[in-house]
Amino acid sequence: MKICRFKNQEGEARVGWVRDATTLLDLTPAGVTQMEPLLESEDPPAQLRRIAQAGLPRLALSEVELCAPVERQEVWAAGVTYLRSKTARMEESDFSATAYDKVYAAERPEIFFKSLAEKVAAPGEAVGIRADARWSVPEPELALVLNSAGKIVGHTIGNDMSSRDIEGENLLYLPQAKTYHRSCALGPWIILGAEETAARQWKIRLEIRRDGQPVFAGETSSAQIKRGFEELASFLFRSQKFPHGAVLLTGTGIVPPDTFNLRPGDVVEIEIAGIGLLRNPVVVV
Repeated sequence: MKICRFKNQEGEARVGWVRDATTLLDLTPAGVTQMEPLLESEDPPAQLRRIAQAGLPRLALSEVELCAPVERQEVWAAGVTYLRSKTARMEESDFSATAYDKVYAAERPEIFFKSLAEKVAAPGEAVGIRADARWSVPEPELALVLNSAGKIVGHTIGNDMSSRDIEGENLLYLPQAKTYHRSCALGPWIILGAEETAARQWKIRLEIRRDGQPVFAGETSSAQIKRGFEELASFLFRSQKFPHGAVLLTGTGIVPPDTFNLRPGDVVEIEIAGIGLLRNPVVVV
């Protein structure tokens, strides 16, 4: 079951249930003006089915503008959860190599703040590469949608844009490499009701297009994530409170070669089987 935020042709923000590849139900007439009450309910899929029993407007997806599926949640990210990510981080930085090696095997994962909800890029909106960075890449990630109790209630697609040269220069520069204007995209919607066993079967695909032509493509699987989803969520909620819930990116297993650098005008496409496709152009910020 897929829920989304969208703007109709009048530019009004709404909540929708995506029924198939071409249509959605507008849930706003049923009193659903935000996703949060639905995500906070005891059983979001069951709640959604009850709401949709009323006659609701059916809209074409092609006639609406999808918004990022996040309202007031903070967005956080877990790092070095794939072996490929650990290897890449060690290669990019002699200075910090042992830190990445140790955190991959440690009990406590790396978790860092990524974005406020209002700064998240929506499907089709531009993601950014820092003007002072020389080596920028997207990081395609499965994102966990958590309610205020720390329960995983859904999944979406995340793009954790990264300045690898800044992070590689010094591990203490991680916030600048990871958290900046247009550094995070989410979408196109939230999948409700998927268990971890099912989500771990999803393939994750990245393709970067330049002047309409593919210049990089890679694929991995969420099955390669070393840590359990509930384990990651529990560490995020340790000594923390998220009254509106949170979104947690789970790390990347696709790393372009060291010779690759994003350019303005590139288009990043991230597809996760079972969720959909997130597409964003690239600009310099």
